[in-house]
Amino acid sequence: MDNVNGDDNGVRHRNLARMSTFSDPDSPVNGECSRGEDNQSTGDSCFRSIGRKHSGGKIEVENMISKKLQLKRKAEDMKKDLIQEFDNQVSDFMDSLIEESASLEPAPLPAAFSPPVSDMEKSRLGLTMCSSRHFRPPHGNGKQFVSRRSLLDELFEVNHIRTIYHMFIALLILFILSTLVVDFIDEGRLVLDFDLLVYAFGQFPLVVCTWVFMFLSVLMVPYPLFKLWTQTQTVSSSRHKLYSFLFGSMFLLYQALGLGFLPTYVVVVNSLPPASCFIIILEQVRLMMKAYSFIRENVPRVLAWTKDKSSPGPVVPRVSQYFYFLFAPTLIYRDKYPRSPMIRWSYVATKLLQVLGCLFYTYYVFVRLCIPQFRSISLQFFDLRVMVLGVFNSILPGVLFLFLFFFAFLHCWLNAFAEMLRFGDRMFYKDWWNSTSFANYYRTWNVVVHDWLFHYVYRDFLLISQKRFRTAAMLFVFTLSAVVHEYILAICFGFFYPVLFCLFMCFGMMFNFILHDQRKGPIWNIIMWTSLFLGHGVILCLYSQEWYAQRYCPLKEPSFVELLQPRSWTCERSMMTN
Repeated sequence: MDNVNGDDNGVRHRNLARMSTFSDPDSPVNGECSRGEDNQSTGDSCFRSIGRKHSGGKIEVENMISKKLQLKRKAEDMKKDLIQEFDNQVSDFMDSLIEESASLEPAPLPAAFSPPVSDMEKSRLGLTMCSSRHFRPPHGNGKQFVSRRSLLDELFEVNHIRTIYHMFIALLILFILSTLVVDFIDEGRLVLDFDLLVYAFGQFPLVVCTWVFMFLSVLMVPYPLFKLWTQTQTVSSSRHKLYSFLFGSMFLLYQALGLGFLPTYVVVVNSLPPASCFIIILEQVRLMMKAYSFIRENVPRVLAWTKDKSSPGPVVPRVSQYFYFLFAPTLIYRDKYPRSPMIRWSYVATKLLQVLGCLFYTYYVFVRLCIPQFRSISLQFFDLRVMVLGVFNSILPGVLFLFLFFFAFLHCWLNAFAEMLRFGDRMFYKDWWNSTSFANYYRTWNVVVHDWLFHYVYRDFLLISQKRFRTAAMLFVFTLSAVVHEYILAICFGFFYPVLFCLFMCFGMMFNFILHDQRKGPIWNIIMWTSLFLGHGVILCLYSQEWYAQRYCPLKEPSFVELLQPRSWTCERSMMTN
């Protein structure tokens, strides 16, 4: 027993020694405080010292925690910035990778971005994969075409995104039901005459004849002129510049008179309704841009050949290549484009039906939201109160028209023609809805037109000015775009009211420099959407008021100044005066 007790005491002594060894250095077991048992004063001072050490340690811990929290917040901020920067770098890298891959020697590659082909279609054609190529511009620089799908086609494969499409269909059904119910209550019967559509597309045979004339002229004038000019360059002569000036003048004269004046004259003289006017004028602008692109892309090749003459003759495009380009959904000419393996007629039918659905959607928006409002507004004095109320009441239909135009034309119509022509590059737009700057919005909203303006206006301006006036080049692009947009609206509506021109040149230019590419974050996307909503409300309100004012207060023999003066400013006042 004694031995056992002795062993227990030894174990306890060893445990106490071990505990004192691993105890807190500030505890009274260590240092001088272990001798504090000798007298009371020493013990009191020891405990005061311990208290100061504990309070000092607490302050140090709190400071350490505060520093850790600050470092954590700083790390989180750096994490957000790094993620955003990484996302931008990856996006830029992928874009540059696509462009650089297009500069490589063409080789068959799997078309990862090609439209999906069903197993039945593959087996019917004996295809296991679609081969695509990257196509370089004729003179070595410019836009490069790559096989890829439209962004909405990819997004609609996600159920969450497709639900938004279903919501718009449900809204269309409600518009139809509300129109039918109101007509039944007011008229006692269902009114299904669609008189607004019949009026808007009036004189359609004349529209078809005018389009046929424009198309045949583009087919038979620019290409023969270019071919004749090419023959003059292949013959040794000292008059190359004279021939170039002569044929260039003939081409510009054709652009101004054949495509510029005659279609506009037909529209104005015959007083075509708005939709018919838009068909002719938009086709006029499209064909003029295509003819210019064909000449602009092929002339440098011939001039380069005349300098080195590395081949027996210059490369002249075939008529079939030019004919294909006139229908292709692009404004940039290439001898060849990436092609899809087959035509999916079910896809074409779906897109054309969606275009027809958007047309009826626009009709019901006009009937339910626009016509009743502006008929009553046009009978009132034009003042600030009427304008403000009209603008805010026009925001909803204006935004719906924005979405409908984008979906019907930039997605459905262009994809339908791309599918029928087996045109592989379907990037007609980018994710403009995610833009945090107006500069990015202008680049991504309509890629087809932006490519033409960028390569043939902006870059050529810099080439002529030797890259010294970038701001002036941007201003020139904005001015040209604003003039063309205002020209289209003025001819189609039958009056001059430069609302869109002023918005382009004032707010558009200002927002382009204020909301630039350095603006990131959700708040800038909200600001961009707010500006778009308000801008489309202003455009719809002011043009609709002017439309009704022109009908309520026509001028018998207007002077040139009266034609330039908006009738909505004086229409009701003159009626009240009379």
